[in-house]
Amino acid sequence: MTQPERRTPARRAVLGAAGAAVLGGSTVLAGGTAQAVQSAVAADPGARGSGHGHGYRSLPVPTVIAHRGASGYRPEHTLGSYQLALDMGAHVVEQDLVPTKDGHLVCRHENDITGTTDVADHPEFASRRTTKTVDGTPLTGWFTEDFTLAELKTLRAKERIPATRQENTLYDGRWTVPTFEEVLRWAEEEGRRRGREVWLHVETKHPTYFRSLGLGLEERLAGLLRRYGRHRANSPVFLQSFEPGSIQRLARLVDSPRVVLLSAASSRPWDFVQAGDPRTVADLVKPEGLRWIASYAQGIGPTLDLILPRDASGRLGTETTLVRDAHAEGLILHPYTQRNENGFLPAEYRRGTDPNAYGDAFGALKRFFATGIDGIFSDNADTALLAAADFRDR
Repeated sequence: MTQPERRTPARRAVLGAAGAAVLGGSTVLAGGTAQAVQSAVAADPGARGSGHGHGYRSLPVPTVIAHRGASGYRPEHTLGSYQLALDMGAHVVEQDLVPTKDGHLVCRHENDITGTTDVADHPEFASRRTTKTVDGTPLTGWFTEDFTLAELKTLRAKERIPATRQENTLYDGRWTVPTFEEVLRWAEEEGRRRGREVWLHVETKHPTYFRSLGLGLEERLAGLLRRYGRHRANSPVFLQSFEPGSIQRLARLVDSPRVVLLSAASSRPWDFVQAGDPRTVADLVKPEGLRWIASYAQGIGPTLDLILPRDASGRLGTETTLVRDAHAEGLILHPYTQRNENGFLPAEYRRGTDPNAYGDAFGALKRFFATGIDGIFSDNADTALLAAADFRDR
């Protein structure tokens, strides 16, 4: 079945953008949305900050972090997705890191690449399909740690949620899975071309699991950061993880700013589970938990529900004290994730009955920004940038 035509001008304009991005390449945005975003940035001094040489405190507030790149418009974690996000004006571009069998760090949201590559179409890798337990969850598919980098590079990336983002499937097969070193080189070249630093937000995925396989992430990541000069306290990079132990390990290796990601209140970080630490996220968002995080990190990345919980109907409820409490400990907040589609929005901001159609994303962002958060992860950086400009102009 064909999805209904998107009625949002932003969607149509961005889909009209040129898409091919390789190392050093550029995507030229077409249409009113790109011009509107660029005009908003040019007109707003608060939007122009790049953090150049002055660290994360010099970034614009609210900071717009392109979640897996421009993943609302291109297959996630591809150079095309990263390039489009940067061309839109995103302040920071996110990468998630997992290792290959031979120890290279590559950009995938998960080590299970069944849904994000064409691996299932490669008969030579049919025997690699297997079942593994990752962080307590059994998964069946193909996994990066079973492929060398050379083998992984024979695959092509594809859209992860094609039923929701059918237009993105146009770009299936266009890009390979990038290594983090390729992204660092891309960021260097784009920084030279633009005359400003390109900020990255880098997550270690399943670090305890990979360490148990002899594929520790932190040392490999720290080595690359040092090689490319992003290991200092004012370097244009955030390091993030859902496992506090990974951030503590990174704090001993590099001085780059660090963020602890926080999932649902009832959940426990996997390294806590493995170590027998009984604390839950609900404990970590209390003042004493935030004080502990502030002893080795500069920020937190909570799910938005920890700031604005939703009730049984999916509507936003009463704001918690998390923003105030985190700020009291000197922590910044980069919550996740803003998306434009109805299916991801709070109930009061949905428009119509199609879960894949765009709702009132601007209204939702206005509510999110009003809490005092320092930034937000967004699949739709263009939307978030315009909403951030509106918020600063209020």
